[in-house]
Amino acid sequence: MSLKLIVFSPTGGTKAVADLLASNFDADPSYIDLCDAGADFSSCEITSNDEAIVAMPSFGGRAPQVAIERLAEISGNGAACTLACVYGNRAYEDTLIEMADAAEAAGFKVVAAVSAVAQHSIMGQFACGRPDASDAARLREFGLKVVGKREPLQVELPGHRPYKKVGGARLVPKATKACVKCGKCATACPVRAISAYDFTADSQTCISCMRCMCDCPAHARKINGLMVKIASAAIAKECNVRKEAELFL
Repeated sequence: MSLKLIVFSPTGGTKAVADLLASNFDADPSYIDLCDAGADFSSCEITSNDEAIVAMPSFGGRAPQVAIERLAEISGNGAACTLACVYGNRAYEDTLIEMADAAEAAGFKVVAAVSAVAQHSIMGQFACGRPDASDAARLREFGLKVVGKREPLQVELPGHRPYKKVGGARLVPKATKACVKCGKCATACPVRAISAYDFTADSQTCISCMRCMCDCPAHARKINGLMVKIASAAIAKECNVRKEAELFL
């Protein structure tokens, strides 16, 4: 038996949650990075004796479609699966139920699900510093409850079918004059939206995951400050009330 961490975590918050959930499993985890645009996910080896944690962020109340598509390439073979939906303290809406549908379609047996909060990837003033010590203790406790669990999920997950429509204006990072042309942004982009020649991002391909901004060693990628200010004001009321992680068994 082995533990598989199947994670889409452009800026690190989702991986932090997955690592906390996995900390009480006996097996050392092996990682499957759904951000890797060059990976052959169909070659991932998972058996019915394995346990898996599938972790994704919520983007506007939905799972990132590229992550769902890559998960579909993996054969779950009946492995017990805990889902982890990570959001920036606004709402996760249909993300968990969409993840559950995708995991089951890929052949996993969903035995538990978790919603958890991490610092907002675009508006970092929301859920700043999370997961914090309180979150860590709660997520480790959740992890203990799902270790070795083989019985299917017994409760109905929050969310709706059909899922909400994907919407909202895209915030596309652009290179500033500080760019050193190292190319790390283009290499790291989960959807290959960034040109390796001039480091511009294709606005139709970019998913606003902010990985390029997070990984840039020169901090030379920025998004439209006015648009961020407007978006922040629109969600501030929802985001300023602390939300806690939830466990569904």
